[in-house]
Amino acid sequence: MVTRRLNWGEDRVMYFNQAGTLRSMLTSWTSVAESDRFAQVAAGRCWFRFDDLLALAEHLEVLGQKSRQQDVK
Repeated sequence: MVTRRLNWGEDRVMYFNQAGTLRSMLTSWTSVAESDRFAQVAAGRCWFRFDDLLALAEHLEVLGQKSRQQDVK
């Protein structure tokens, strides 16, 4: 690992690959990042975070409204 920095609005680690090219990946994909508190508490018992489920429900509601509006036309 060369460095850790914010690139493209994301927390990323920079490293050199085997060819010597500077590359980056999300810090959350590595052991560098602190483990997610939710993941620690859930201990594999929950696949989705509550906030993510709420966001999904909102998206589905919007899609449902659009679908109903198209059915009325």
